[in-house]
Amino acid sequence: MVLSGGLVLGLHTLMTLLRPQAAGAIKADHMGSYGPAFYQSYDASGQFTYDFDGEQLFSVDLKKREAVWRLPEFGNFAYFDPQSGLASIAMIKAHLDVLVERSNRTRATNVPPRVTILPKSRVELGQPNVLICIVDNIFPPVINITWLRNGQTVTEGVAQTSFYAQPDHLFRKFHYLTFVPSADDFYDCRVEHWGLDKPLFKHWEPQMPTPLPDTTGTLVCALGLALGLVGFLVGIVLIITGSRLSRAPR
Repeated sequence: MVLSGGLVLGLHTLMTLLRPQAAGAIKADHMGSYGPAFYQSYDASGQFTYDFDGEQLFSVDLKKREAVWRLPEFGNFAYFDPQSGLASIAMIKAHLDVLVERSNRTRATNVPPRVTILPKSRVELGQPNVLICIVDNIFPPVINITWLRNGQTVTEGVAQTSFYAQPDHLFRKFHYLTFVPSADDFYDCRVEHWGLDKPLFKHWEPQMPTPLPDTTGTLVCALGLALGLVGFLVGIVLIITGSRLSRAPR
């Protein structure tokens, strides 16, 4: 299967073009999609992705100008030339004004994203783990995602995926943070998007069992002792009763 770079020429369906006034640090030159293909650019980088049957096959890192297969095995039966794709993208940029006119300069609606944080495995203090920040319901697919530990930005041990297209034409993205759980640390996944009035913070911290207060522990011990004493007395009564019954004449 050869995926032609000419497919990118189908990006005539313009989704979002100009920067909104409230964009802040979120920057994008333009983006568009056609069928299974999606493209966006921002600053000196960007990405082009291709989906098949709802699953992403690969993405193209526009800064490095190389194709990145979602799974290495995909590259064994498919081929894509990033250079031809880049040439097609350049042609689309040249006709950007025409695409804007054809869309009647209509701006797409910004959809607020949803954010979820969960650990990769069971959390144990002092044992390395990975936090996963799942951001879905994204549109347009231009977003800033940042990890914070105790309110401070974290850049080491951070990884992310490209955008995954969904059947409802929204997008999903995963951010990962390698960390060592500590009872003194807490984490936040900060999300900035045009669909949000202000940055969205999703909080996470280790949920460790709460030790019982001294009074509660004392009550539990007293209750256990009382139950044991009652059981002991009931046992003596049963033994005495059984002895008397065995001595009674038949």
